[in-house]
Amino acid sequence: MTISQYLSKNLLTFGHFNTYNKKRNKLLFKLILKAGDILGKLDKNKQIKKDALFNTAFELFTTKGINKTTISDIVQQAGVAKGTFYLYFTDKYDVKNKLISKKAGDLFIKGERELRKTKISGLEPSIIFIIDYVVNELERDRPLLAFISKNLSWGVFRAALNTPLDNSENGTNFYDGYLQLLEEDEYSYCNRELMLFSIIELVSGTCHSCILYNEPLPLKDYKPFLYQTIHRIIEQYKITEEQNG
Repeated sequence: MTISQYLSKNLLTFGHFNTYNKKRNKLLFKLILKAGDILGKLDKNKQIKKDALFNTAFELFTTKGINKTTISDIVQQAGVAKGTFYLYFTDKYDVKNKLISKKAGDLFIKGERELRKTKISGLEPSIIFIIDYVVNELERDRPLLAFISKNLSWGVFRAALNTPLDNSENGTNFYDGYLQLLEEDEYSYCNRELMLFSIIELVSGTCHSCILYNEPLPLKDYKPFLYQTIHRIIEQYKITEEQNG
């Protein structure tokens, strides 16, 4: 919710300060709305500048490389002051980590949205559908694949999984969706985060070689083996009746 939307929603509360002077209340409401609009525009401008820094950094990192890219390169090409850069990031490596988190998070969020359009249910079919979506997107965007796979760590990826869904009112994210899939599945699972980590490590490591170098197989030929392995990983973390007993 934007500042202006919040103020508009709560106008009656503000108006209670002077319930017997309608003319003054009307003026107060207008001033509050005006202030909300101004603050809303400021927020929008900040987001535009932050997006410009993100997009420029990604372009430079994937063309020049991180080591050869300087903060001056980023701000100059983005058209913002260097001081603005430090409002959002501590250094270029902070940008790199946040970019990886954002890009990886966006992929899984989009995959989850596509899953919602289907009638697929159950943990394993749902995870395989999302993974299939993600690797197909990475195959289409090889610079993104190279950037993510070279710099991905579990800590950064864990942050990506906690990236809120866009326009989400309750702040849900992919990791929340993953936990919900686990709860809704007919089976129970142990070490849930470790299971997800194992799947992500498998996918990021093997698909990188398949997509960029067709080794040991092209991606389309490797997928059946990949999904069989994901099946085995999920089975490994499944709690059986004997374990429950």
